Amino acid sequence: MPTSRTDSATSRSYATELRNFMPPEPLHPHRTFASDNWAGVHPEVLEAIARVNVGHAPAYGADAVTEEALDLFRSHFGDDAEVYFCFNGTGTNVVGLQSLLRPFEAVVCADSAHINVDECGAPERFLGSKLLTVPTPDGKLTPELAAARVQGVGDEHHVQARVVSVTQSTEFGTVYTLDELTALSEWAHSQGMLVHLDGARIANAAASLGVDFGAFGQASGVDVVSFGGTKNGALGAEAVVTFRSESSTSLRFLRKQSMQLSSKMRFVAAQFVALLTDDLWLRSATHANTMATRLGSGLSSVDGVSLAHPVEANGVFAVMPTPVVEGLQAEWPFYVWDEDTGVVRLMCSFDTAESDVDAFVARLGELMAGRR
Repeated sequence: MPTSRTDSATSRSYATELRNFMPPEPLHPHRTFASDNWAGVHPEVLEAIARVNVGHAPAYGADAVTEEALDLFRSHFGDDAEVYFCFNGTGTNVVGLQSLLRPFEAVVCADSAHINVDECGAPERFLGSKLLTVPTPDGKLTPELAAARVQGVGDEHHVQARVVSVTQSTEFGTVYTLDELTALSEWAHSQGMLVHLDGARIANAAASLGVDFGAFGQASGVDVVSFGGTKNGALGAEAVVTFRSESSTSLRFLRKQSMQLSSKMRFVAAQFVALLTDDLWLRSATHANTMATRLGSGLSSVDGVSLAHPVEANGVFAVMPTPVVEGLQAEWPFYVWDEDTGVVRLMCSFDTAESDVDAFVARLGELMAGRR
């Protein structure tokens, strides 16, 4: 149907209002510590997207760029790895877990896990599976902690624990060592269970341990990885990596049914080509981790401020007075992690600068001194 003159005028008016609404400058004049999701897209990733924006290419992943990205993944995770690109972390977790579970089976996870706290119940709704949560002091599961939730095995009145889901790095900014991850995987497999790794910040964990992220795959006994690219500088690129032939046969259908299949896949794949070429993923993660270490050290030097957890990746968790938090948040947005304990979360990104860290610590010091 032709667009009427009225419709055209309305569209022009709306476009004008939208332009007027959009601020001419960034919403925040300097970089924040709210989340690595607040950061922009790495310039090299944007360049990669632009480079593939030429002509036509087959849709849904049947293109040369996607094949190049898949080859790069296999160079890290091994030739047996099957990789399925997705849009976002929640969808990637749902698709990956769905390949391991039936509705009467359950997932054992830390009570702080993203799949439990920050995904609006999506895993439980779309999987139809129960999450069996475990309190953890540092965000990390152990065989002993997980075993406490494995009950009623074979009893038709109980959900059957089938998957152990770990987060690497954890929601507390801590990192599983390879020995810890391997021990947990070996225990899970001995119980007839499978292991899922939520790797939203897998690059930061690998950089922290000085290993390739492939170390968190089959080498550690992990069955399925949710691989995060977005927090590492991508625009919106995640992946399910599976090492189980049973999963690979169903994942292509599960991804589509879960609305995570991109039609213009080359633009998702190009981001991974950029991240996995010349170690951009490592350079970005190492920088973010280094800034977090600098930030943690600076906070520890301020009288009356303490760290709630060791700084092992790109997250810093600190305890500071509420009035000081409110004063700081007006200038540097960040999240209060636990209102009861006063713990706040500060995240560093690939673009965090030393000057950002030093200015934040200096302002914190001023506010704390003003309380004395």
